[in-house]
Amino acid sequence: MDDTNFDLWLEFEHWEQTSADDPEDEAFNIQVIFPDGRTYALNVWTFKFFERMRRHDEAARDNLSGKYIIPPDLFVERLDRKLIEEVIEDIICCHGLKEEWLPRNDS
Repeated sequence: MDDTNFDLWLEFEHWEQTSADDPEDEAFNIQVIFPDGRTYALNVWTFKFFERMRRHDEAARDNLSGKYIIPPDLFVERLDRKLIEEVIEDIICCHGLKEEWLPRNDS
């Protein structure tokens, strides 16, 4: 089965962009869709967003004042279709997509 053939649905492509948006400081959802119908769903954060959430938790005294964060499925450098395509191709090639990213009715 050729898993290098896939489509991506990227949540950030459906947002109304503003001048205040920072593509390096955001969280978003993606779907990796294969021709055979398998669809993987991932929650993705940028590295900068991770740091912002940690500072937020410290200030808000959440998660033991920022001493831990329940992580998303994936961290990336920025919101960028080409980058996300490269990342997913690399994950497929080198690691494989995790079964836990399949919705329960697909696994």
